[in-house]
Amino acid sequence: MPFEPRRRLYVTADLAAGASVALDAAQAHYLKNVLRLEPGAPVLLFNGREGEWRGAIQGFGRESVTVVLDHRTRAQVPEPDLWLAFAPVKRVRIDFLVEKATELGVSALQPVLTERTQVERVNLDRLRANVREAAEQTERLTLPEVRPPLSLARALERWPAGRRLLLCDESGESPDIASALRAEQPGVWGVLTGPEGGFTQRELDGLRKLPFVCAVGLGPRVLRADTAALAALAVFQALLGDWRSDGARRRRG
Repeated sequence: MPFEPRRRLYVTADLAAGASVALDAAQAHYLKNVLRLEPGAPVLLFNGREGEWRGAIQGFGRESVTVVLDHRTRAQVPEPDLWLAFAPVKRVRIDFLVEKATELGVSALQPVLTERTQVERVNLDRLRANVREAAEQTERLTLPEVRPPLSLARALERWPAGRRLLLCDESGESPDIASALRAEQPGVWGVLTGPEGGFTQRELDGLRKLPFVCAVGLGPRVLRADTAALAALAVFQALLGDWRSDGARRRRG
């Protein structure tokens, strides 16, 4: 039988045939009071390590639910190693950004504080909750890492050797993203987007001098910061990422 997307839940527990997994209070409330499931109803669980497992609800407690696992439906497989470094934007838009970036396959989300960043505080717990829900709905086997904010300078100091950085340059001075990426090779990459108002000229000049940076333009229109990030991720996935492979969804066992 087909599964509703939210009958698929992320857990931290180890998963194996016959294992009894206790879900948290929020998950118990969702299954019992929102979906109104009964004992015996099927549920899918994943933990980012051991693939995806099918189980059945054994029973509900006052604020708990136990799922007994039957068999693995999908083995753990490698997922894209694509980072998104982004200047934080206001609450509704940052929630949307991390949700959609998760759907687009990023493996790490790094808030970066630039000279024009106006958001001073990033609620990491809320972002992690958004990431988890998006992963549950989109059949990912992992959750992206949500990292604490860093200054742009500090993020560049820590940037790993061998990882390219796709800089979304709103100045109009860089080649278009499609042409630039067609000249590049697949590998480990990150995408960097600025705040509303863009990077300062000093920031752009410094970034363009770095040997691992590929600066690109995103077309003739001015894009919001969150739109720019998602547009860049989509083009990257289409040209160098996992959209190039067979897009057929895996069948569950």
